[in-house]
Amino acid sequence: MSLQDINLKEVGRSIQLRGAVYGDEDHAFVVLLPNEDPVEGPLNVLLTLDEWQAFLRQTDLVEVKALVQDPATKHVAKAIVRKSSRQVAKHTSWVVFRRDKFKCRYCGADNVPMTVDHLVTWESGGPNTRENLVAACARCNNKRGETPYSDWLMSPYYKRVSKSLAHAERFANQALVPTLATIPITPLKPGKKRKR
Repeated sequence: MSLQDINLKEVGRSIQLRGAVYGDEDHAFVVLLPNEDPVEGPLNVLLTLDEWQAFLRQTDLVEVKALVQDPATKHVAKAIVRKSSRQVAKHTSWVVFRRDKFKCRYCGADNVPMTVDHLVTWESGGPNTRENLVAACARCNNKRGETPYSDWLMSPYYKRVSKSLAHAERFANQALVPTLATIPITPLKPGKKRKR
């Protein structure tokens, strides 16, 4: 396989960082990230510098720099080269925050940093669209995790924290359940799902 055989637009989407390869002159070791399944099929190696640079450029299109300084040499280098389709565009996040009045849709908190939560979970193929996102505080977002939205609304945690919401706010959350079927999802391979 060569670089021309790879759909570079899928790098960071379906083609994601799953581990690293270490080696010496005699051996190569594939070290997978935690919770990653072994890859079936051949190991493809990009050999030319041009192929390597084109591939890295695609993995880094988000252009967010994670920099570290080597204490010994004082050289600054990029520490992470990764793009994730899970990253929600800032503009989309702000539209969602404004729509939801800068407060958590689940507990009503408005004095903590907000995140966006996927109604159809990202792990299930849910998109990063405003129709599939609600404002949520980090605590509620983490508590929900991968729980399907309709199950989440029935969970003891949501029932407890949503008591601070007005009746109309709880009703608005419940009214989102029928809309879930209209949200397009990214088809995933059978038996596979995205990881958090």
